[in-house]
This record gives sequence, C-alpha cells and structure tokens, in this order.
Amino acid sequence: MPEDSPDTRLVPLLLDPTRLRVVATLLAAGEVEFAFVRDRVGLSDSALSKQVKALSDAGVVTSRREPHGPARRTWLRLSPDGRRQVEVHVGALRDIAGGADGSGSG
Repeated sequence: MPEDSPDTRLVPLLLDPTRLRVVATLLAAGEVEFAFVRDRVGLSDSALSKQVKALSDAGVVTSRREPHGPARRTWLRLSPDGRRQVEVHVGALRDIAGGADGSGSG
C-alpha cells in the first residue's frame, strides 16, 4: 500500500531532531512545566520557546500559564491531535528502522 508506506506517515515538522525530542518528552510525561522540558532536552529558554511556538502553531502542543509568586509558570502538553501525530510519526520511524535490519527483501 503506497499511501500507507512509512515515508508518507512521517510528520514533516517532527523531522527536526530538537522538535522530536520535545514531543517525545511530552509524550512520556503528559503535562509538564516548561523548565522540565528545557532541562530534559538541553535547550535555552529562547531556543525552547522557538520550538514550542512552531509546535503550537501547528496544533501539536498546547500551553497554559499559571501564576507562581511574582512570576508565572508555563505548562506544556501534547494536544490530542498532536499525540496522534507523534504516535504515527514514531510508528513510521520504527517501521523504517525495522526495514533496515536486513531481514526484508532487497
């Protein structure tokens, strides 16, 4: 089925390794604080903000802010559609990697 090949299931936005690490963190953790993702992925605040903006603009990630003393904390999570997109993307990567193990024909 060509329309269901792994290549066609890849999500172009998630081909960027940094964005893939961000969404993988959210996939595993649910809703987490911005600082947790920043530290886990190893980015500066501004670099993570840029990635979150791209993911948010595409409807993959949602965020909310809540007061915390004089500052505010930002919480991130995958949207329901974002979770589906990440799962499809990861499944396609697994299929591609599985085809590279030499057990297939070719």
